[in-house]
Amino acid sequence: MKKESNAVHANVLTTKDGKKAFVVLPYDEYVSLQETVEDARDLLILRRAKKKERNAPALSLREAKAALSR
Repeated sequence: MKKESNAVHANVLTTKDGKKAFVVLPYDEYVSLQETVEDARDLLILRRAKKKERNAPALSLREAKAALSR
């Protein structure tokens, strides 16, 4: 089992005048960060959809099965 960690092992590269310019990090950490951002976006989309549909008419599973079997 792979041990998960929230620590990011990044190296910050600066310009000659000391301004931060780039970040270099291991590829697996980059992929993990991408997945985390995607999960956060998905959650935001889900929350917005649930809020929008909060008062929409709905059927119980029993009602949906009955309607489909007609």
